[in-house]
Formats: sequence, C-alpha cells, structure tokens
Amino acid sequence: MGAWVEIGDRVFVRRYAFFDQNIGVVLGGSEALVIDTRSTHAQAREILTDLRELSAPPVTVVVDTHGHFDHAYGNHVFRPATIWGHERCVTFMARTGEARRARIAAEQPTIADDLREVVIDPPDRTFSETVVIEVGERPVELRYLGRGHTDHDIVIGIPGAGVLFAGDLIENGAVPYFGDGYPLDWPATAAAIAPLVDAVVVPGHGDHADRAFVEEQAAAIGGLAALTRRIHAGELSLDDAVAVTPFPAYPAEAVRRPMVRALAQLRGELR
Repeated sequence: MGAWVEIGDRVFVRRYAFFDQNIGVVLGGSEALVIDTRSTHAQAREILTDLRELSAPPVTVVVDTHGHFDHAYGNHVFRPATIWGHERCVTFMARTGEARRARIAAEQPTIADDLREVVIDPPDRTFSETVVIEVGERPVELRYLGRGHTDHDIVIGIPGAGVLFAGDLIENGAVPYFGDGYPLDWPATAAAIAPLVDAVVVPGHGDHADRAFVEEQAAAIGGLAALTRRIHAGELSLDDAVAVTPFPAYPAEAVRRPMVRALAQLRGELR
C-alpha cells in the first residue's frame, strides 16, 4: 500500500488503507483516466495529490466501476472531467445516495465529518453493454457482463496493457459483498471475467491477481449459490450450509448474509 505500482504500460494502481481499496490510473498522452474516486472529497483530493508523483497530465476522464460510496462519492472533486458508468449506476446513486451517506456516517465515524461535504455526482456518460472510450491516443474498453455485486458493475480493460479492472465483482482478502448483490447471477458474471484477463486483474479491494484467481472465485460464488438452492429446496438448513461454505476462512456471519440474500432472490424479492 501507499505507492503507485505500474502493472501494465502506463497503467498504475495504488492501494489505499481505508477499505484496502484500489484506485487505477491510465495515462494517455496529454490526458489521464482515473478508475474509482473513493469515499469522500477529502479522499479524492488525496488521489489528485498522489498523482503528482507520476507527473500525470490532467484527469479528463473518470470511470466508476459501480455506484457504492467507496467507489464514487469522490466523483465531484474531479469535475470538469467526464464521468463514465453503467446506465443503472446513475439510477442507483440517485435512489440510494442520501440514505447511504447517513448510514455510512453512522457506521464509519472516522469519515462522518467528511461525508457531510460530499456532493453525490453520478456519471454523466453512460452505456448499457460495451463502449470504447479514448484517453489521449489510448482506447479503454468498458464492459457490462451481468448482475453481480450490484446490478450495474462494469469492468475496464486497457488493450495492449494486459490489465483488467474488475471492481468489486472480484474481491481479494474478504468475502465478496452481497448487500446489493445478485448471488444467483454473480457466478456467471464472474466466470465471464476470466477470459478477459490476459495477465493482471485488479479487484476493487486487495492485491491484484490473475485469471486463475478469478476462476477460483467464480467457482466459490457458484458453490454458495448452489448451497442456497439446496436450502430453498429443503435439502439443507441454513446452519448446515454455512458449515460447508466455499469461503471457510471467514466468520460464519460473513457467509450467512450472502445466503440470506440469495434466498431472497430465489423468492423473487429482489428488484
């Protein structure tokens, strides 16, 4: 943590201690693109300060992997840059932004004061499936592969650099977060990421990884979904399913919550 690491040609990642979060930067000629903007304006300003270490050109483009507070509440600091995201990211941030701000302020008191100044600023450029944008002379590919961590997660690929940013569709060091997720869809979405990984995949949080890691995580999420279907069919109790979780390294409650969410999806309760 604490330094920019070049993981592909003029593609950098920096891990920040708060939530062990990854921020990506793509340099292209006289422009720079930033992937995700952190939780508050103060944290976003820290990104801009740290970019001086790269002698980076002005940030003209921002991409939100999704609309959760820790990935998009710093957006406003980067204006007048263009901000890209999935079309449903805009809807999600408009619907949840203020309530989420209040909830996170209560849950994370160390950033409560900073959250008060946040202007919730959703993407102004959107797409539905795939779009290629340019940063200087460089193409950057944005893809929506399906529902998973949310209903609007995207991945970002940089052709020729061998790097894919996967946002929170892939987690390294923690159980994937299912609070706004779609556990029955997520396995296929995660599996669709693997063929796109040439060399390095950058998760939303934790150390960067490779294709094998993505395949393993897709299989684990698939195993969780399969267990939940057995609960729904009356073949297993929730406690029995938790005992044989595909995420055995984590506390029982951390794997119980995704199963409860998956059961809600099986009952047709998720939008």
